[in-house]
Amino acid sequence: MKAPIAKRVPFTHNIHNDIREDDYYWMKDKTNPEVVSYLESENEYFSEVMKPLEEKTNEIFEGMVARVPESEEKVPVQNGPYFYYSREQKDKQYSIFARKKAKSRELLEQAEEEVILDLNELAGDDDYLSVTLQRLNEEQTRLAYLDNRDGSDRYTIYIKDLETGELLSDRIENVYIFGSMEWSQCGKYIFYVTVDDMQRPYRLWRHEVGSTEADELLYEEKEVTFALFIAKTKSGKYITVHSSSTMTEEVRLVDAENPLAPVQLVDERRRGIKYDVDHWGEDLLILTNEGALNFKLLRCPVSDLSKRTEVVPYDENRYLQAVYPTKDKLFVLGRERGLTQIWVLENNDLQQLEWDEPLYTLSIVSGQSYDSEELLVEYESLLTPDTTYSLTIATGEKQAIHRAAVNGEYDPAAYHQHQLWATARDGVKVPLMVSYKKGALDDGPAPLILTGYGSYGADSNPYFNGYRLPILEKGVVFVTAQVRGGGEMGRHWYEDGKTHHKLNSFTDFIDAACFLIEEGYTTADQMAARGGSAGGLLVGAVSNMAGDLFKVIVPEVPFVDVLTTMLDETIPLTTLEWDEWGNPQNEQDYTYMKSYSPYDNVEEKEYPHMYITTGLNDPRVAYWEPAKWVARLRTNKTDDNTLVLKTNMGAGHFGASGRFDHLKEAAECYAFILDKIGVE
Repeated sequence: MKAPIAKRVPFTHNIHNDIREDDYYWMKDKTNPEVVSYLESENEYFSEVMKPLEEKTNEIFEGMVARVPESEEKVPVQNGPYFYYSREQKDKQYSIFARKKAKSRELLEQAEEEVILDLNELAGDDDYLSVTLQRLNEEQTRLAYLDNRDGSDRYTIYIKDLETGELLSDRIENVYIFGSMEWSQCGKYIFYVTVDDMQRPYRLWRHEVGSTEADELLYEEKEVTFALFIAKTKSGKYITVHSSSTMTEEVRLVDAENPLAPVQLVDERRRGIKYDVDHWGEDLLILTNEGALNFKLLRCPVSDLSKRTEVVPYDENRYLQAVYPTKDKLFVLGRERGLTQIWVLENNDLQQLEWDEPLYTLSIVSGQSYDSEELLVEYESLLTPDTTYSLTIATGEKQAIHRAAVNGEYDPAAYHQHQLWATARDGVKVPLMVSYKKGALDDGPAPLILTGYGSYGADSNPYFNGYRLPILEKGVVFVTAQVRGGGEMGRHWYEDGKTHHKLNSFTDFIDAACFLIEEGYTTADQMAARGGSAGGLLVGAVSNMAGDLFKVIVPEVPFVDVLTTMLDETIPLTTLEWDEWGNPQNEQDYTYMKSYSPYDNVEEKEYPHMYITTGLNDPRVAYWEPAKWVARLRTNKTDDNTLVLKTNMGAGHFGASGRFDHLKEAAECYAFILDKIGVE
């Protein structure tokens, strides 16, 4: 079967006296049968190309499935009289959420399990299910959850009566995927956030459970560059309402104990000032970047929001990202030396929790009681499975109480992880996270997969993935480049990789690849590049700038038609992104963005093998971006290397929802990569 060749329909964009030819613009019309037909033909071609790799795909898939434990259970988290947890069974696609009533953790074994939500039953015969948020009322008799069946960001709230097992009649639609639903303390009201026509979260509502009266609109975010989300303070007393853009934050408070009281503003928005709010005792805790690039911690009395006092002296080497107050102690989360850290406030100073490995990731388990005597901390590394520690708040003593199961033989001592520092072309040191099976480099350069992201200040942290073990066993080296645009090294790391500094993300990745070749880790014929979403933009831009450094490039749901998307305000989330990439209505922004946009920089030259994915219902990166890009690449590239596009016709940005369906997709991708970089 020959590769599909998309028809070309002349179309030009004209702005700032610059003409952009766009012969594949017609693909934007999802209702056009020719568009669907083209995507289906690409899927047929994908299947044809993958047929010779079927045995390799099945071998990798079976190796992954063999690593799936018979049962996986998250550590139970105490909330009042119950301990809540989720578990997965090897024969099930989705998680099961349950609880046990017990007076202490030691008595859990004898307690009876109560399943509160079985996603396998909920999915029924549907091919796709996503449940992103679950919230219990204070009495823990009702569970509100968000449900989606098409891969978009539009979810529906359902409320389950945990005493009868029945769903209430309440149905609330068009609710945002994340940070969009909280109960009042009395359990009579639910606060929620809906999306507009562009799937931007923008309206806060109050719903009276069981009422047929119209819900009350409490706040509308009218600035199109801002999004709205809500969160409950750890104490449960307040719901914080965030109007958020890339550069600016504005927070309001809903008194969860007085749900009919007016919404209260904390600080008016000011361009460039980001801040976050939580509640502790009689005070609000405020993390702010005002006069402190890496954020400082302040407190102010709830009774007088105009007062501010510094909790600890500002330290530019510590990037403070969140606070976690408990009844008796305050914990702070952030980054230092490129790694996640947790500090505890002691005598007006932050004391860092210590760990043994050179690379690790820390987080605090969500859903814990504010007045608990223990704090559950999750720890993992590239080699250590997700491990939960119980930290005694009064003494600081910590004990490992749970470690995620790894099916089959696994000895961490057989593998190696370490941190490298590549020197970028402007002298900046870029951290790299490396893992491989010992012996992989004994005979010289090895096959290597280099990944990266580098946008939104998001962190690429070391994490354990048991499904990666079959690939490591084949002698493949995994490296993650923490390029600028992420937040791994602090807020400046993000600022140096966005808008008119975005090229730093791409050149950091290229320089990391060159470094790995120079240091003998791999060669250009043995190296693959992989990135998803904004990481797909990263490796997509690199395919134009330095494609010869890689044998294969895998952009997954990639953001590649930067100008067309960012010029179209009707596309979901576009206006929210202007502070990240720039607004191309501005000529300087336009020129800079055009200089790296993968679609606009395709040339008549050789490209590496490419494996590109998208989702027909993706609200974050529209399917037509990678579809147009592939069509243009097919027309212009001068090589015989393989180029495939796989479109998930029933899902969105995150691919298949079922666990085994997701593993099958991963196995296909790995089979393609390993075939190209010479791994048998």
